[in-house]
Amino acid sequence: MKDLAWIALAGAVGTVSRYAVAGWAQKLGGAKFPWGTLAVNMIGCFLFGLIFALAEERFVLSSRVRIIFLTGFMGAFTTFSTFGFETAGMVRDGQWISALTNLAVQNVGGIICVLLGFALARIL
Repeated sequence: MKDLAWIALAGAVGTVSRYAVAGWAQKLGGAKFPWGTLAVNMIGCFLFGLIFALAEERFVLSSRVRIIFLTGFMGAFTTFSTFGFETAGMVRDGQWISALTNLAVQNVGGIICVLLGFALARIL
């Protein structure tokens, strides 16, 4: 029960963080592309790789902390469902170039960011 409370608290922090980061990035990048979602997904993928590697490979974090952070915070912070919704909207509106760009950048960029998180964890 205690872990559920920690996961819920981490989720609340993740939600507020997502709102702040996405809003800031969207304001900075403009309304023609989902910059907020892109920023949150890239940061989220990087942090996921970093935290996972620090817990699994470096043993700097306990498995309990890893679960609380990855399930609670990251579950609320990342926006992959929003990514799907926004990309589908672009397709629906005939914005094929934007949709394909969004699809490629977020997926390839996300994988690269996870690998960068792994790499950083290994050199710390």
